[in-house]
Order: sequence, then C-alpha cells, then structure tokens
Amino acid sequence: MKQRQLGAHGPKVSAIGFGAMGFAGFFGSTDEETSMACLDAVVAAGINFWDTANVYGMGVSENIIGKYLAAKPTEIVLATKAGIVRGERRTFNNDADYLRAELEESLKRLGRDKVELFYIHRRQPEIAVETVVETLAGFIEEGLIDGYGLSEISPGTLRRAAKVHHCTAVQNEYSLWSRGPELGLLQACDELGTAFIPFSPLARGFLSDASIAPEQMAAEDFRREIPRFTRPNFDHNAEYLAAFREWCQGKGWTVAGASIAWVLDQGEHLIPIPGTRSAEHLAHWAEADQIALSDADRADIARILPVGFAHGDRYNDWQLIGAERYS
Repeated sequence: MKQRQLGAHGPKVSAIGFGAMGFAGFFGSTDEETSMACLDAVVAAGINFWDTANVYGMGVSENIIGKYLAAKPTEIVLATKAGIVRGERRTFNNDADYLRAELEESLKRLGRDKVELFYIHRRQPEIAVETVVETLAGFIEEGLIDGYGLSEISPGTLRRAAKVHHCTAVQNEYSLWSRGPELGLLQACDELGTAFIPFSPLARGFLSDASIAPEQMAAEDFRREIPRFTRPNFDHNAEYLAAFREWCQGKGWTVAGASIAWVLDQGEHLIPIPGTRSAEHLAHWAEADQIALSDADRADIARILPVGFAHGDRYNDWQLIGAERYS
C-alpha cells in the first residue's frame, strides 16, 4: 500500500484508509465475528488509517476496534469523532465539557490513552469555531489527541479554525457523484497543509460491480431515505453506472477500484476512507492505489460520469442538518 502524509505535520499513513461506520449496522445487519474478519483483511491490505465515531452504533464500532486491537495489537493511526448528541442526529454539542467526556468514553472503548485524530463530527452553530479549536488545542497539549479534524464544513470555517491552531484533516463526502468539495474546500486544504479525507468515496456502495437496487436494501439501511437511492432518481443514476461498469470492465478494473483511484488522482493530500462490513467487499478496492490513470482515462471518466450527473441530493432534508453548505 502506498503512503500519504496526514496533513503537513502528521504521520505517513496508507493512501487508502478504512471507515468503520458499517460495523454499526447502518447498511444492514452485521456481527462481531464478520467485523473482526474484515479488520484482519484491512491489516493484511496494509491499511493503517482507521476511522470511527462515538455515534456509530452508539459505541459499537469503537468497541469492536478496541476488542480487535486488544486481541491483535496493531500499529495504526486512529481517528474518532464527537459532536453529534447520542440518540438524536439533529442535535449537536461542541461544548468543552461535553467533548471531553465523549473523548474519554471513546478512549475507554478503544483501549487507548490517546487517538491520533479527533474530529468535531458536526459543528454547533451557536459556538464559534475558534472557541471549539481552543478546546481541541487543549486536548492536544494534554496528550489526549495528536491533532484535530473537522467534518462536513465549509472552506471559510477551515480558514477560521486554522488561524487558531493547525487543522490536521477535514472530512467531507466526496466521490464521482458528490463533487461539492471541488468548489473551494479541496483547494483550501491544500493551501493550509490540511489532509482532505473523502468519506463515502464509493457513493455509499453505489459505485460497485454489484447491484444495490432499493428493494434489495435491508429495512434498517439508511440509504432508503437518501434521494439518490429512491426512484426515479435511482433509475437515472443506474444508467450512468451501467456505462461506467462497461468501461471499467474494458480496463480490467473493478468499479470500486477505479472510483477510488479517481479520488486519489485529485491530489496527494486526499486520503479516502471507504468502508465495508466484509473482507470480500474490501478486496474489490484494496489495491486501488496501484491504478494509475492516464489523461485518456480521465477524459473517459469525465465523459461517462460528468460533473453533476447524479439525480437527487446526497442526503434528505433531515440527514443534511448540520452539514455546512457554501455553494
């Protein structure tokens, strides 16, 4: 696995990271044994940058990672998040006491004295980002975290935050069908020496060789409420995907591998964190860092999946609450 630097002052990590949201059942049921086997595959692939959050299953994801590391000590760079109030995604808390309490609980579940990266999962608008960064800088001084990150923010918020203390990483959705960060955020991260961490680089499983029609999704799958996965939007999107699949097959690449290779190609400061619940699915993209796109490949992808091709929004109105919009 190739390496990239996690921000201007951060460590070298695998060019492709791993997102552990799926361990919590957001995309359908899973179990601890399957998750543990998945982490075995993650380690075998040389992926040493792992991402989780306190609200992924209300601690489930963190507990699994903690149990895995206790049983099989592994050198990884670990990120977790706080700021979404448990049990209610539409409520956010960036208060210093709340963040400290949540961080300490996360460390207990993870079996760690510190984490390398701690994100504000969503901003609480009532608290200035400068005040929040002062809190996070205090955690750094105490040795509880090595660096801080911000999730689903605008370029303006990043610039304000960076004036108080260097921001290690920004995490926003980014893929071939979610291109918003190109309107200033990718550029701001590059300018400020902040790593950009694309989550859902596989479009929440849409960019794959396997069919994921809405009626095939589990009842608890949160994608059922995402406009891009509801008909007729899904049918229009599937037409684009069919053409992309055919092109990928001609290249001898998986759809997932080509999609992540495209994300990696957007800049050396990008470190995507695809997620999966199984070792089988991980194999579809674990070697995407070995794919080198040519100018002709880039032109073909831009033709097949033009900017803005996706029908429907990336979230519904309820899911979108808390994500900063700037375009």
